[in-house]
Amino acid sequence: MAPEFHPELQNVSAAERRTALYTVLAQVPEGRVVTYGQLADMAGLGRAARWVGRVLGQLPEGSTLPWHRVVGAGGRLSLAAGTVSGEEQRARLRCEAVSIMKNRVDIRRHGWRPVEHSG
Repeated sequence: MAPEFHPELQNVSAAERRTALYTVLAQVPEGRVVTYGQLADMAGLGRAARWVGRVLGQLPEGSTLPWHRVVGAGGRLSLAAGTVSGEEQRARLRCEAVSIMKNRVDIRRHGWRPVEHSG
């Protein structure tokens, strides 16, 4: 199934969509999380949560982007416990004082939304 990008982005290159995604992801502060869907929306990509997940799964080794701050809907950790990436995500979140209970992060407490400035 093809991602549902915002109509204005249908003709935008994959590299430009990735750049938009990475730009927003880089802004997620320590101790905060966003969902895949929120990240897609904030990057202006529409309903492309699964695409976001695929792109994040392909980040190059040593990337400094805070991929660990991206969680599934409702705060669910989508990387399985016991896997290298899943354990790394949990360890990084705990180091940032993000509490994890029953494989979830409390979105109300740890969720992030950028402050919108009116001009």
